[in-house]
Amino acid sequence: MTSEIHYDPYTGRPVDARAEVGTDSLSVAVRLGLEPPRFCAECGRRMVVQIVPDGWTSVCSRHGLVDSAATGRR
Repeated sequence: MTSEIHYDPYTGRPVDARAEVGTDSLSVAVRLGLEPPRFCAECGRRMVVQIVPDGWTSVCSRHGLVDSAATGRR
């Protein structure tokens, strides 16, 4: 059985899909939803991030767009 590797969207480091991320390891801005993800959670690539007045957008060249509206945080 192989474990799927995913990536931390804020650091780009590989994480085990079954592992839980402790809130102590996240910055205050991330916990409040103010910091956009900078890395793709699927492949770990650096994403193009744009901050706009009402949220943010992050685009992975392989996996597409993630925005603050999709995550429920505006």
